[in-house]
Amino acid sequence: MKKTKLISKILQTITRGLAWIYLITALYGTICWIIKINIKTIEDKKIIEYPFTDISFLILDNNITYLIFAFLLPMLSYGFFFWLLSNVFKVFCQDKLFTKNNINHLKRFYVTNIIFPVLLVTFSSFFIDVENGIFMIMILHLFLGIFIFIFSEIFNQGLNLQNEQDLYI
Repeated sequence: MKKTKLISKILQTITRGLAWIYLITALYGTICWIIKINIKTIEDKKIIEYPFTDISFLILDNNITYLIFAFLLPMLSYGFFFWLLSNVFKVFCQDKLFTKNNINHLKRFYVTNIIFPVLLVTFSSFFIDVENGIFMIMILHLFLGIFIFIFSEIFNQGLNLQNEQDLYI
């Protein structure tokens, strides 16, 4: 179990870091777009540069619909996704696995991965063209949600057994 805890702790740290990177990138891109700093327009593109440099960081289409539905919504969604994923890995770092709190972390993750991608892609399709690859990503999230749902059910059964027999697993 020590290996599992170590791997889970490493993955929790990596995914929490990725969550922060996505959220900070979304915030930085939005601030640059609104305040018009570190940004230049070339033809129909907005090029956002790294802070304090002239090096391109983000290349976005020059319209607000694109900013919201093709940049901001995916960046915030993946920031949220990686945050929830880090909580899933946090579950496996605990001394006591079968707790209501751990089951809630798993439930938030699977509900979000089963419902959220379908809603976001459907809603976004009214405003922008959705590429075919997005549907594959949506299916992957669905399978990931189902996989974690199965884990959640196993944890729920473990919690029930633990409560019935006062076991420490």
